[in-house]
Amino acid sequence: MTTFVLIHGAYQGGWIWKPVAERLRTKGHLVLTPTLDGCAERKDQIRAGIDTETHAAEIAGLLFYQDLKDVVLAGTSTGGMVMARAAELARERVGRLVFADALALLDGEALPDFVKRPTAVNTELATGQSRQDLETRLFVDFDPALRAWALDRCTPHPIAAMQAPVRLERFWDQTWNASVIWCKRSPNPPVAHQRRAAERLKARWHELDTGHYPMLTEPEALARLIAEG
Repeated sequence: MTTFVLIHGAYQGGWIWKPVAERLRTKGHLVLTPTLDGCAERKDQIRAGIDTETHAAEIAGLLFYQDLKDVVLAGTSTGGMVMARAAELARERVGRLVFADALALLDGEALPDFVKRPTAVNTELATGQSRQDLETRLFVDFDPALRAWALDRCTPHPIAAMQAPVRLERFWDQTWNASVIWCKRSPNPPVAHQRRAAERLKARWHELDTGHYPMLTEPEALARLIAEG
């Protein structure tokens, strides 16, 4: 049995991993899909001070308090930023990393350096996309039932996690067992950004012919890649 911790991205919660988690669990694995502070069912907790650092500390704390070892961390989208910092904080508990169409920033880089969000809807504490933009752009390739299900669950993301530079003093100097999954129909994160991560990590490279939400559009294929590395 393998322990998987699946880390969601922006506007999401642990809910987005449901189809993948179900497939991994049927194979007998332990799968955790935590929702990060200020997101999804925790949206009422949103406040100043939530950023990639605090999100990563949550994941590292989960590994410690549950005494989890040799864990496979999988992060998607901005969850890649959280995953890298959590892995740095809990190095002795991490067995493998999976960047699933995920951001992999170097120390001091920030999401806006690589991803432009022209339709962002910002408040003092959070940032998101309009329901119309989600429906007609980000989720446009979903079948209607899946689109409606996902739209009802999207929430704004803590704004500092989307704007502030990441802190990764040791991550890129360490050796990791890692894989990078590029979704060919997804413009962000850019393929060059993901290639850079794979090269620096000496990671295995995989491709899926789908958009930025493979956990919903290709859950069987994504579950297999996460499980096999």
